[in-house]
Amino acid sequence: MGYCTLYGDMAGGLAVIGDLPKTLVYRVARAANRRLGAAIPERTFAKPPSAELRPDQTDQDTLPPYEVLDDILAAYIEERLPVEEIERRGHDPELVRRVLRMVSGSEYKRRQAAPVLKVTGKAFGEGRRLPIAHRFRP
Repeated sequence: MGYCTLYGDMAGGLAVIGDLPKTLVYRVARAANRRLGAAIPERTFAKPPSAELRPDQTDQDTLPPYEVLDDILAAYIEERLPVEEIERRGHDPELVRRVLRMVSGSEYKRRQAAPVLKVTGKAFGEGRRLPIAHRFRP
Protein backbone atom coordinates (compact mmCIF):
# COMPACT_ATOMS: atom_id res chain seq x y z
CA MET A 1 0.00 0.00 0.00
CA GLY A 2 3.05 2.22 0.05
CA TYR A 3 3.22 2.47 3.83
CA CYS A 4 6.97 2.37 4.10
CA THR A 5 9.96 4.64 4.50
CA LEU A 6 13.10 4.54 2.36
CA TYR A 7 15.54 4.37 5.27
CA GLY A 8 13.28 2.38 7.59
CA ASP A 9 11.45 -0.70 6.44
CA MET A 10 12.70 -0.26 2.85
CA ALA A 11 16.32 -0.63 3.97
CA GLY A 12 17.87 -4.03 3.41
CA GLY A 13 18.95 -6.39 0.67
CA LEU A 14 15.99 -8.81 0.65
CA ALA A 15 12.34 -8.22 1.51
CA VAL A 16 11.56 -11.61 3.02
CA ILE A 17 7.91 -10.84 3.88
CA GLY A 18 7.38 -8.26 1.11
CA ASP A 19 4.90 -10.51 -0.71
CA LEU A 20 2.80 -11.37 2.34
CA PRO A 21 -0.47 -9.62 3.11
CA LYS A 22 -0.60 -8.17 6.63
CA THR A 23 -3.00 -10.81 7.97
CA LEU A 24 -0.63 -13.57 6.80
CA VAL A 25 2.36 -11.79 8.36
CA TYR A 26 0.61 -12.00 11.71
CA ARG A 27 -0.28 -15.67 11.21
CA VAL A 28 3.30 -16.55 10.25
CA ALA A 29 4.69 -14.59 13.21
CA ARG A 30 2.33 -16.33 15.66
CA ALA A 31 3.25 -19.73 14.20
CA ALA A 32 6.95 -18.85 14.58
CA ASN A 33 6.28 -17.92 18.20
CA ARG A 34 4.68 -21.30 18.87
CA ARG A 35 7.65 -23.09 17.33
CA LEU A 36 10.37 -20.87 18.77
CA GLY A 37 8.88 -20.22 22.18
CA ALA A 38 7.61 -16.62 21.94
CA ALA A 39 10.57 -14.98 20.20
CA ILE A 40 8.28 -12.09 19.18
CA PRO A 41 6.88 -10.14 22.15
CA GLU A 42 3.08 -10.22 22.58
CA ARG A 43 3.01 -6.40 22.60
CA THR A 44 4.02 -6.56 18.92
CA PHE A 45 0.76 -8.31 18.12
CA ALA A 46 -1.37 -6.16 20.41
CA LYS A 47 -0.08 -2.81 19.13
CA PRO A 48 -2.09 -1.42 16.19
CA PRO A 49 -0.05 -1.46 12.94
CA SER A 50 1.53 1.91 12.20
CA ALA A 51 4.10 3.48 9.92
CA GLU A 52 4.93 5.58 13.02
CA LEU A 53 5.41 8.75 11.02
CA ARG A 54 3.58 10.83 13.65
CA PRO A 55 2.44 10.27 17.25
CA ASP A 56 -0.60 8.01 17.74
CA GLN A 57 -0.86 7.25 14.02
CA THR A 58 -2.24 3.86 12.99
CA ASP A 59 -2.62 2.27 9.57
CA GLN A 60 -6.38 2.05 10.11
CA ASP A 61 -6.58 5.86 10.13
CA THR A 62 -6.39 5.70 6.33
CA LEU A 63 -6.81 2.01 5.47
CA PRO A 64 -9.72 -0.39 5.92
CA PRO A 65 -9.34 -3.29 8.37
CA TYR A 66 -6.62 -5.60 7.10
CA GLU A 67 -9.03 -8.50 6.59
CA VAL A 68 -10.96 -6.33 4.10
CA LEU A 69 -7.86 -4.79 2.54
CA ASP A 70 -6.13 -8.14 2.06
CA ASP A 71 -9.20 -9.59 0.32
CA ILE A 72 -9.37 -6.63 -2.08
CA LEU A 73 -5.65 -6.88 -2.81
CA ALA A 74 -5.76 -10.66 -3.35
CA ALA A 75 -8.71 -10.30 -5.72
CA TYR A 76 -6.98 -7.55 -7.68
CA ILE A 77 -3.36 -8.76 -7.72
CA GLU A 78 -3.49 -12.54 -7.44
CA GLU A 79 -6.85 -13.28 -9.04
CA ARG A 80 -6.68 -10.34 -11.48
CA LEU A 81 -10.37 -9.63 -11.03
CA PRO A 82 -11.90 -6.48 -12.50
CA VAL A 83 -13.18 -3.78 -10.17
CA GLU A 84 -16.81 -4.77 -10.68
CA GLU A 85 -16.11 -8.38 -9.65
CA ILE A 86 -14.29 -7.24 -6.50
CA GLU A 87 -17.28 -5.06 -5.64
CA ARG A 88 -19.61 -8.05 -6.14
CA ARG A 89 -17.73 -9.78 -3.32
CA GLY A 90 -19.46 -7.29 -1.05
CA HIS A 91 -16.84 -4.56 -0.92
CA ASP A 92 -17.82 -0.90 -0.98
CA PRO A 93 -17.24 0.42 -4.55
CA GLU A 94 -15.66 3.66 -3.35
CA LEU A 95 -13.30 1.75 -1.05
CA VAL A 96 -12.27 -0.67 -3.81
CA ARG A 97 -11.44 2.19 -6.17
CA ARG A 98 -9.51 4.06 -3.45
CA VAL A 99 -7.45 0.96 -2.59
CA LEU A 100 -6.63 0.30 -6.25
CA ARG A 101 -5.60 3.95 -6.71
CA MET A 102 -3.29 3.60 -3.71
CA VAL A 103 -1.75 0.44 -5.16
CA SER A 104 -1.10 2.17 -8.48
CA GLY A 105 0.20 5.28 -6.74
CA SER A 106 2.75 3.21 -4.82
CA GLU A 107 4.23 1.46 -7.85
CA TYR A 108 7.36 3.61 -7.74
CA LYS A 109 8.09 2.41 -4.19
CA ARG A 110 7.99 -1.22 -5.33
CA ARG A 111 10.66 -0.37 -7.90
CA GLN A 112 12.86 1.08 -5.15
CA ALA A 113 12.38 -1.86 -2.80
CA ALA A 114 14.72 -4.77 -2.27
CA PRO A 115 13.94 -7.98 -4.14
CA VAL A 116 10.91 -9.77 -2.70
CA LEU A 117 10.60 -13.50 -2.10
CA LYS A 118 7.60 -14.77 -4.06
CA VAL A 119 5.19 -16.51 -1.70
CA THR A 120 1.73 -15.76 -3.08
CA GLY A 121 0.42 -16.87 -6.45
CA LYS A 122 1.19 -13.52 -8.08
CA ALA A 123 3.80 -11.42 -6.35
CA PHE A 124 4.44 -7.80 -7.08
CA GLY A 125 7.40 -7.52 -9.37
CA GLU A 126 8.26 -9.13 -12.69
CA GLY A 127 5.15 -9.62 -14.77
CA ARG A 128 3.09 -7.10 -12.82
CA ARG A 129 4.94 -3.86 -13.38
CA LEU A 130 2.76 -0.87 -14.13
CA PRO A 131 3.84 2.41 -15.73
CA ILE A 132 4.52 5.09 -13.11
CA ALA A 133 4.10 8.17 -15.29
CA HIS A 134 1.14 10.02 -16.75
CA ARG A 135 -1.34 8.84 -14.08
CA PHE A 136 -1.66 5.39 -15.66
CA ARG A 137 -4.66 3.46 -14.35
CA PRO A 138 -5.46 -0.06 -15.54
